[in-house]
Order: sequence, then structure tokens, then C-alpha cells
Amino acid sequence: MRKFLLIFIAASSLLTLVFLFTASTKGRILFASLTCASALALILHHFVSTRKENEQHQLEDHSQAPVQRQFPVDALFDATITSMREGMLVVDRDMRVVASNPVAYRLFGSAPRNVTNQRLTELTRNPAVYQAFLDGLQGIERSGVKVDMVGIERSVFDLCVTPLALGNGNGPSGALGVFVDVTRTEHLELVRQEFLSNVSHELRTPLTSVLAFVETLENGALEDPDSSRRFLAIIRKNASRMHELIDELLELTAIEGGNVRLRAAEVELKPLVDESIAALSAKAEPREITLINDVSAGVKVYADDRRLERMLTNLIDNGIKFNGPKGQVTIRHEPGARDKIIVEDDGDGIPMHHLERLFERFYRVDRARSSDMGGTGLGLAIVKHLALLHGGEVTVTSELEKGTSFTIHLPHAPESN
Repeated sequence: MRKFLLIFIAASSLLTLVFLFTASTKGRILFASLTCASALALILHHFVSTRKENEQHQLEDHSQAPVQRQFPVDALFDATITSMREGMLVVDRDMRVVASNPVAYRLFGSAPRNVTNQRLTELTRNPAVYQAFLDGLQGIERSGVKVDMVGIERSVFDLCVTPLALGNGNGPSGALGVFVDVTRTEHLELVRQEFLSNVSHELRTPLTSVLAFVETLENGALEDPDSSRRFLAIIRKNASRMHELIDELLELTAIEGGNVRLRAAEVELKPLVDESIAALSAKAEPREITLINDVSAGVKVYADDRRLERMLTNLIDNGIKFNGPKGQVTIRHEPGARDKIIVEDDGDGIPMHHLERLFERFYRVDRARSSDMGGTGLGLAIVKHLALLHGGEVTVTSELEKGTSFTIHLPHAPESN
């Protein structure tokens, strides 16, 4: 290309000298212009061709250069499976573990060295796990396999198994299983089902009674004043029970949902206990149950007075319901690292195996007795969540034939700076 350019320039220069000596001025100018235009076009063509050649060389050099990875593949893979929240297990065709992650070690209760190279049957005897991996080795993908693992606590996992093929045409060479922990989801679903079942039962019972007595009144009982008054009293009682249940459900839902704000301050405890006792004295009198305020004058606790009164009312009411005739319910205070407000009765007591679940919604030790006394099964659950909202807790101790004691633990007022 360079040789051709030199020849062109030499020929153009020679012809230009020849035409400069011609007599025609216009001819000389025209020839010079054509020569310059041709030279400029040739130079531009040369520049473009050279640039394309350079770009082509750069592409070839780049394609031949080794690819620089930002992360080593092995290290990236190890970091990924180690940080997974799900358990991962890979088995070969002989059902031996060839890879796993820390979650899987904990899942099977083994150290890393005790998992790799073990047969799956040595890790677990769970038939659901074994069958899922066996199907994976046969080329069948499994998902949504529910697996129960019983260790210190019962755990539920959703197992998905995928066949692993190396492309040799001999079928899967192994299987990859991923264990997703769904214990909390299962628990919440169980709680939801129990909640719906309990609400339906608690509402159905009084509603059935109301409808039955309304129908009786419609069929002629209205003509009998004594019967009609008795039936209307029963209807009122059941309607009040449904109203109370709905109110307590709404209150408990608001507390659990964080929609209740406390207005905590130092409040005098003794007058608050007196108010709760006065509100419940009508319930205690027919059974001659004595309510005793044993709190010293001047004792102050840090709490929302309205919420604390609700807790005291629920606990005292509970003591009245499950106490014997002529029994007593005592409310007292104990100072310490946290203020303790104790509500104790001298009733029949609660069997030990019931204490753990006593603060659950709708849980009753004696369902028939509680229903007869108008309980909703939500009172103690409300006390528990209100105590937690104060940054404290509520505990219970009981002894058969001697009585039950509930204790509200409240933190002291925060120190001002």
C-alpha cells in the first residue's frame, strides 16, 4: 500500500510540473485541483484501512489472552453453600454423601467429618428422606416432601430433591437435596387453625343458646311472664358473653399487633387494687369469697395505670372463678430488682402439666367449669401480653389443694439523665 502511494505521488508531481508550463491557466488550475482531490481521497482510504487493521489485531490479541475471573469458581461455590440458610446434601449413585453444608451438619446432628462419605441410611432412618433421594437417583424430581426431624425440639422441613446427571447417558450420577426449614410456618398455621376452631366454638355455643330461647319465646313462651323473663335473662347472659369475647379478641389482637401504646408512669398501687376489688365484689359475694388488699400504703410501681388495672382485674377474676366457697384471694406487693405484684388464692390448685400452656389463648384447665362461669379463655393471654408490653412478665406457681399464685413482674422506672 505504501509503495503504491509513493508511485502515485511521484506521477502526480511530474504531471503537475508539465501542466504548470502549459499556456492555459484554467487547465493548470483544473488539473491541480483534480490531483489534490485524488491525493486526499487516497490518504483517507489509507487511514481508514490502517485503523481497521489495528482494531482487528486488538480483537485477535484479546481473544487469545486468558480470561481473568474476578472470583475463583471453587471459592465462590464454597462460600455460597456455606452461607445458605437451607440444608444441602449431595449423594452419589451409592447413596453416599459427597457434599453438604453446615446447616445439614446441624440438621443431622453430626460434625462435618462424620457426614461426608457416609451412607444416607447412617445419617437418618427417616423413610421420607430416603425415598426422596432414591427417586432422585432414578431421575424423578421430588419437591414439597414434608420431613419431621425430632431432636431437642421438633422441626419440620420441606425437602426438594433434584437428579444430577453428568451427561454420560447412564442416568443420574447423584442427587441434590435442599432442606427448607418450615417449622415456624407450620406452627403459625397450626395456631391459626386452633384459633379459628376455638373462636367458632366459643361463639357457636352462646349463639345456639340464644337462637333456641328466641325460638321458644316465639312459639308461645311469651305468654308466660315468668318463663319469658327467665329466657330473656339467659339470652342476655349469652349475648353478653359473645360481646365480651369479641371485645377481648380485639384487645388481644391490638396488643399482639403492637397497636397499643403505654402511658407508663409511677402510680400508687393500693388504690388501683381497691378499684379492681370493688369492680369484682359482686362476683365474690354470692360464694362468700373474701378479697384482701395486702398492699402497703404509698407503694408505687411504674406502669400504665389503666393496663395494670386490667391485669389485676383479670387475675382477681380468675381467682374468684376457680376458688372454693368461702375462699379468699389476696393481692400483695414485694419489692426487689423488679416490682412483684402477687395475686394468690387458696383454691384447688392447677395440675403441673397445665401450667406451661396456661397463658395460651382459649386454653382452659377445666373447659366445662370455665364455660359455666362465663370465661372466654383469653383473660390470662391478655395479662401475659400486657406484662410483656411493660417490659416485664407474668409467672404462675400452683399446688394441688393449696391454691395458685400469679406474679406480675414489672421493671422500675428508667433513671432520668
